[in-house]
This record gives sequence, structure tokens and C-alpha cells, in this order.
Amino acid sequence: MKINYFEDTDTALIEFTTKEIVETREVSENVYLDLDRDGNLVSMTVEHAGENANISDFAFERRKPVSA
Repeated sequence: MKINYFEDTDTALIEFTTKEIVETREVSENVYLDLDRDGNLVSMTVEHAGENANISDFAFERRKPVSA
């Protein structure tokens, strides 16, 4: 997974895979999902990410599975 933030346009691009994008769906005015030919998520674009996704407070944490 790769996250790019374009400060000049306040846009966040989150790439989950490198598969070919065959369709883009608008979820809302500022959120777009890119799908591969099987309908799987390839990437997500968030416009106005500073306002809509609080990109300035971004953190990544990988959690281990909880054992039973």
C-alpha cells in the first residue's frame, strides 16, 4: 500500500495494488474509488484531504491479530 499526498491540490491518493484500473466510481463529491476488472479496489482518491480526511494528523499502525 502506498499513500501520496499532493499538497498543491490538497489531494490524497491511496494505492492498494498496482492492478490496471478499469472503472472509477464517485462515492461522494470528494471521494473516488478505482476498481480493477474484477471489481476489486485498486486505489482511492480523496479531494480536499486536509478538510475531509484530516491528513495532517495521519498515522499508520499495523495491529497483530488478537489470540483467542
